[in-house]
Amino acid sequence: MPTKLLLTGVTGYIGGDIFSVLIEAHPELEYTLIVRNEERANLVREKYPADTNPNVTIKYGTTAPYTTVLEDEASKTDIIVHTAESADDVPSAKAIAAGILRAKDRSPTNPIVWIHLCGTGILQWYDQVHRRIGQPPLPHETYDDIASLPRLLTLPDEALHRDVDKIVLGVNHLTQNVKTAIVAPPTIYGVGRGPVNTISQQLPGIARFILEHGYAPAVAPTGLTEWDNVHISDVSSLFLALVEAAVNPNQRDNPEIFGLAAYYFCENGKPHAWADVSAKLAQEAVELGYLKEVVTKLVGIDEATVKSMGSNSRSVASRARKYLAWETKGPALEPELAGVMETEAKRLAVKKL
Repeated sequence: MPTKLLLTGVTGYIGGDIFSVLIEAHPELEYTLIVRNEERANLVREKYPADTNPNVTIKYGTTAPYTTVLEDEASKTDIIVHTAESADDVPSAKAIAAGILRAKDRSPTNPIVWIHLCGTGILQWYDQVHRRIGQPPLPHETYDDIASLPRLLTLPDEALHRDVDKIVLGVNHLTQNVKTAIVAPPTIYGVGRGPVNTISQQLPGIARFILEHGYAPAVAPTGLTEWDNVHISDVSSLFLALVEAAVNPNQRDNPEIFGLAAYYFCENGKPHAWADVSAKLAQEAVELGYLKEVVTKLVGIDEATVKSMGSNSRSVASRARKYLAWETKGPALEPELAGVMETEAKRLAVKKL
């Protein structure tokens, strides 16, 4: 029988791009796509019509709630790729966990594999707890997903996304019939290839702020916070590698690839300071003719459109490179900024000077 794969978030930026890569690489898999309603289902069908994609089934709640459908489908699949608001949606994570626990004909040698999308916003916790808003990173704020694993598994409960991560990790303690992996990307950029949403959040958010306010923001007092970044194509290539590992028993049963240790960062080794990115976006606005000059200002965290600019998030993606031979191949961040600014100017209908 073909391997069954359940994916949430196909209408989203990340999930849509992941699915485009998966179905191109593995059209033989049996895909079930869970969406929120019929309107979204129709948008997906426009790009993936049934007559040319016989292995794709789209489901959504009609008489049953979304989480009920999700739990039921999770109990009947082989691989789960959860990306639909996955980092902070507790009910959906609980539904998936419940589905896994009620699954029939499963065993440690025939487990369900759950690949969960989180984010490196979880690493902002130290600055937020200690009120280090707008400050440069401290040495101990960089986390390596192999060397820092004990710290990652014991992050404080107040860390962003931690409540959902604990649900995913906790399933490993409840049954031996599951293999989990948590993927935590940093700032993602690039145009997605999905059927609906093809743009990210952070960079377009800053571009909109600049166009609406006429200056480049950085969070006070120093504006020297740092994040890592990665192109959307490299995020999807990591998910592809994990799906391929899930159907390979030698890799699936490796505790370094799936299980409690399977925490994956994905960065390209070229971190950015938010103040620099903001200023460069403003420079692009000037060169494109939307602003007269580059003006930068320090703002309070409450004034910043993108709250993640206020805290540091530094990660090292050792696990995927070591165990999955993953490497980044997508374009660097800076050359993408002109396209980000142009896209947001068009979305806002901003006229050139």
